[in-house]
Amino acid sequence: MSKRGYNKRHGKSKQSNPAVGDRAKEVLSNIDENNEVIKMFLVFSKELDDKHDRYERIVKLSRDITIESKRIIFALHSTSTDMEDKKQSVFEDVHTRLENLMLKNFKQIAIELKGHDPHLYHKAFTSGMQEFIEALAFYQYLKYGEIQAWEKINKNFIYDDENITLFFSHYDFILGIADLTGELMRRCINNLGIGNIEDCFRLCDCVKYINTGFLGTMAPGHKEIGRKVYTLKQSLAKMELVCYNLKIRGSEIPKHMLVAVLETQQEMNNEEDDEGFY
Repeated sequence: MSKRGYNKRHGKSKQSNPAVGDRAKEVLSNIDENNEVIKMFLVFSKELDDKHDRYERIVKLSRDITIESKRIIFALHSTSTDMEDKKQSVFEDVHTRLENLMLKNFKQIAIELKGHDPHLYHKAFTSGMQEFIEALAFYQYLKYGEIQAWEKINKNFIYDDENITLFFSHYDFILGIADLTGELMRRCINNLGIGNIEDCFRLCDCVKYINTGFLGTMAPGHKEIGRKVYTLKQSLAKMELVCYNLKIRGSEIPKHMLVAVLETQQEMNNEEDDEGFY
């Protein structure tokens, strides 16, 4: 039965109902602001507004970090070249941009969190932190062939001049490293296209090593880790397919045609996958 029919049966209409807005105004006008309970709730209201405003400011800072980190990752992919001068120029530029993120954007987040529980705001900047770790780890791997441990990276978020430290969780670090494997897979495919065969095997070994670490990670209740580990395994499968074709069929297939062959094999493997297995 419609609401209109219900109103007709009971002889009521929308116009006969009292206006809630007018009633609320009347109640507000009669509130005693000197009442202790009212004073307490006004304080709570101000604290809640401050928390929401601070949360939104941190979200905006995190969004800027995410955008810049993605641009850094894109720039790092351009180092797949034999031109050493261009490669070093990109590394120097990326190093400066990473330093700026740590000294400006992340420092501003640390200032916002000073005197507050960082766990209450962790969701506001975790995406930016993960993207930054992905970019930083990608730079370190390409530049130095290794990735710094959490303890060493964490020192970059200690700001002695302001006497503050930004909350950098192991959770963000782990998820950032998981995302890194996707970029290593893209790097592997790009190297295959330009004929850089040795790097394909080296990158695959690195992702295998990371995957081994995740196999020993028990994180019940963390759906995000499970989702990213599944993506990691897909990336590793593509890289192993690359290395297999290079090792077994590399001598019979021209290098410039290997990418097309791999794409065809990948499509065939996806069609043959048992959906119930996952």
